[in-house]
Amino acid sequence: MHDREREREGALSEEMEHKQMKGHILVLPYPSQGHINPLLQFAKRLASKGVKATLATTHYTLNSISAAHIAVEPISDGFDEGGFSQAGNVDFYLKSFRDHGSRTLAELIQKFSNSVTPVNCVVYDSFLPWALDVAKQHGIYGAAFFTNSATVCSIFAHIHHGLLTLPLTPETTPLLLPGLPPLNFPDLPSFLGFPDSYPAYLAMKLSQYSTLNQADWVFSNTFEELEGKEARGVSEIWPAKLIGPMVPSAYLDERIKGDRGYGSSLWKPLSEECIEWLETKPSNSVIYVSFGSMISLSEEQIAELAWGLKESNMYFLWVVRDSEQQKLPKWFLDSVQEKGKVITWCNQLEMLAHRTVGCFVTHCGWNSTLEGLSLGVPMIGVPKWTDQLTDAKFVEEIWEIGVRAKEDEVGVVRKDELLRCLKEVMEGEKSKEIKRNANKWRDSAMKAINEGGSSDKCINEFVQHLMASYQNLNGL
Repeated sequence: MHDREREREGALSEEMEHKQMKGHILVLPYPSQGHINPLLQFAKRLASKGVKATLATTHYTLNSISAAHIAVEPISDGFDEGGFSQAGNVDFYLKSFRDHGSRTLAELIQKFSNSVTPVNCVVYDSFLPWALDVAKQHGIYGAAFFTNSATVCSIFAHIHHGLLTLPLTPETTPLLLPGLPPLNFPDLPSFLGFPDSYPAYLAMKLSQYSTLNQADWVFSNTFEELEGKEARGVSEIWPAKLIGPMVPSAYLDERIKGDRGYGSSLWKPLSEECIEWLETKPSNSVIYVSFGSMISLSEEQIAELAWGLKESNMYFLWVVRDSEQQKLPKWFLDSVQEKGKVITWCNQLEMLAHRTVGCFVTHCGWNSTLEGLSLGVPMIGVPKWTDQLTDAKFVEEIWEIGVRAKEDEVGVVRKDELLRCLKEVMEGEKSKEIKRNANKWRDSAMKAINEGGSSDKCINEFVQHLMASYQNLNGL
């Protein structure tokens, strides 16, 4: 076959593929593990339904992302060598990301506009509202994606719209908002009582709502049965479509082949070693302990957890990141070799899905909470700040799939408190009820994302809309 014929055939097959395509979305996450994961998972869901999906991420995180059927393209936050740690300051970093990100995102959209697969929608992390301006300047759709619970989004939406004033105090609670259960002071995102403690972070949380009225869609990583009432209570100012849980398909509906992990890891996991260790333990006997990718615990708190785990005499697998390892008590590792294993990072989903894991000690970040719930694992919440406190309240009191460990007057969960929680979740009558509820919510999560489920319907409506506009865009 002549080269020219080959070229013509290649172009024809590309055009055929293009005609079958239902749209091209650019997905833009905030570049931290807890934000990349759910947005990348949403990209995979859309790709499985025939939409071309391209993840736009910062140079620093680019090489840590690899997922089947998802193209990955770089944009700049101004700190291409070291990302956020190179900036060292939230305010400075966000301004730099807005300036460099807007320019490089526009260049990326422009690059695709000259191809057979022009972009017709930007799905952007709600932490990056400037992406909507870029989408609108190019005459394409913009969709905001929120990585918190609907409950937390409701609280911040009310603050942004002036319907709730800060600081909130113990005297002004319980907080009563439409669709939400009464929230006491310890149930509220931590800095709402002390808004001056993290001004840049609070400003970022509130800026998520600044241009929402111009967004074509608002997506939330939750689902109807879990938080439908909470979302409806705030729908006039936060009209979200509930499309979660954004957890890899292998653990839910299994409709995306081989989808066992998110496809992004900013750390090197040690999963094989962990699985081998778990295989030798009895069912539901292991406590899995992880405080996510961001939390830094005090030395005192780590020591209390260490004593609690040792004295429980239960099997445990504890994720302690490299940067936290030096805080472990000197005596600890040698004294727990029989019962415990400490690792720096692992594929959390594989651990939670393992038959031997009976309990998840978690900081209650929203991704971890959704993962524990989706896999039916009872939880012990040890929340430290922001939305974790609200998530922990729901785990214990609303969904009844675990307990919340109580801090003492200096904000430390003592070993006796951890032991009390472990007993409640792993042994006795209460543990059976918690496990029943955990199984019930696991089934609900599976149903929501499976064919015909509430989240699946919302995603299909979005795809249909994209398809219609794509055909118009391309004159097909």
